[in-house]
Amino acid sequence: MSQEFSRTRRIGELLQRELAQLIQEELKDPRVKLVTVSHVGVSPDLRQAKVYVTFLGGEKNIQQQLAVLNKAAGFLQHGLSQRVELRAIPRLRFVYDDSIERGRHLSALIDEAVRKQSGGRSGNSSE
Repeated sequence: MSQEFSRTRRIGELLQRELAQLIQEELKDPRVKLVTVSHVGVSPDLRQAKVYVTFLGGEKNIQQQLAVLNKAAGFLQHGLSQRVELRAIPRLRFVYDDSIERGRHLSALIDEAVRKQSGGRSGNSSE
């Protein structure tokens, strides 16, 4: 069973590298700029792939950019079929990866808590 998961992980990593190059080199839609493929999760039967992407340079028009990528999924699948040797190329579905945004938010909360804690100590410290 663990061997199957290892295979899906390796295929996901391969698809991530190839998709990043394909999007950068072949996708010429001006509505999609500075796309980073952060992770590709492949289903155990290798029929579906969930492609997590981020858009550098602001989070404007995320839904529009995702729609463009999902519309271009067939084109990208075809490009993958020419680059990788798999019996069948998984069906691609693009989703926004908000982990960077969540990380920034958590970091800001931690910084704020540290500021409050250090501010409280310096005000009460009489030593």
